[in-house]
Amino acid sequence: MAINITMPALSPTMEEGTLAKWLVKEGDTVSSGDIIAEIETDKATMEVEAVDEGTIAKILIEAGAEGVKVNEVIAILAEEGEDASSVKAPAKQDAPKDKAEAAPKSEETKPAPKTEASAPAKQADSAPTPSKSPLPSANSSDGRIKASPLARRIAEMKGLDLSGLKGTGPRGRIIKRDVENAKAAPAGASMGAAAQPEGLILPQILDDRVYAPDTYELVPLDGMRKTVAKRLTTSFMQVPHFPLNIDLELDHLLASRAAINAAAREGVKVSVNDMLIKAAAMALMDEPDCNASYTDKGIAYHKHANVSVAVAIDDGLITPVIFDAETKGLAEISEEMKDLAGRARERKLKPQEYSGGTFSISNLGMFGIKSFASIINPPEGMILSVGAGEKRAVVDAKGNIAARTVMTVTLTCDHRVVGGAEGAKWLQAFKRYVETPEAMLL
Repeated sequence: MAINITMPALSPTMEEGTLAKWLVKEGDTVSSGDIIAEIETDKATMEVEAVDEGTIAKILIEAGAEGVKVNEVIAILAEEGEDASSVKAPAKQDAPKDKAEAAPKSEETKPAPKTEASAPAKQADSAPTPSKSPLPSANSSDGRIKASPLARRIAEMKGLDLSGLKGTGPRGRIIKRDVENAKAAPAGASMGAAAQPEGLILPQILDDRVYAPDTYELVPLDGMRKTVAKRLTTSFMQVPHFPLNIDLELDHLLASRAAINAAAREGVKVSVNDMLIKAAAMALMDEPDCNASYTDKGIAYHKHANVSVAVAIDDGLITPVIFDAETKGLAEISEEMKDLAGRARERKLKPQEYSGGTFSISNLGMFGIKSFASIINPPEGMILSVGAGEKRAVVDAKGNIAARTVMTVTLTCDHRVVGGAEGAKWLQAFKRYVETPEAMLL
């Protein structure tokens, strides 16, 4: 029996991608683990491996195709002993689409089960009763729940139990729309945690009465721009932000950095940002209440400091993660950060390398920005915005005015997780490590 090869979900936020290149052609024999294609996501270019063995019978999506939906059939694999030339492409309407409007038409036309008068009719449509021929169960015979990675991610963030959902994907698999429909099920739900993030982003329409058509050039949004816009808009509207800022004296840290680099092995050059990553990780260990994420089920307190570092790339931003940063030395952090940043700019990072952070750092000091406040990167509870170090006149402990290298940092906190006092304690710990860097060695 022919096997459908579908567009994979290569990251938790991926909804569609570009099929950049086929590395096989029709008639080629492939084995499990063979690289068959390259997919461009909103964050990176990834290689796709074959899951099954067989012969490529048909390629349905040509190389270079953009906007290919997750779970859409891109090729068909003929199994061993099957005549590849006899394999037929599936009907277009059978291609799984991860959109609510692509739900089976028969479900939309079925009479809704009786509910309270105040319950929206759309809720009844998305929750068929057993007497109305329910969709195939996503539970397999061995007890596993069949669900796409994106559906699992959304369900985890919203605290949904997948075992109670019916899947509309291939072979009853739970996909994105199933989880989104389930979110809308509680009566009276409107905005808030159950609202779809897409509904929060209002389309901006260019009006000829405001801008004449010949006065601007319209550049279409790529996948990364769309994802960044969606995630940050959702974060800014749904997460209660508050900022805390503090000034740090850098002279001792700069002197320590010069001494470290002078003594380091060839090829190792520790940056100020590397030292800030280490200081942030140590401060998170000192103040564990701040190393946390908000969830519908409770607050998740993380055991390790996984520091996400914002890296600007063409047409967007990505945040590779230094995992367990509190356990790593400055040389290791420096080498790892250089590798991650380099591959980030080439869009070669793996999804697991830019997800799973518990805290973020964004540094614009190299651009001369004195201070700024960043938008939180969910599900992290805090993000640190780092400004430029500059000479300022300060009053020392003896009351004398002296020139010092001073940097302003701003900590943006999720008030559902971190209170003002907790955030202030974290900043004090961070300040101690920055102004007394040898404390990071203890």
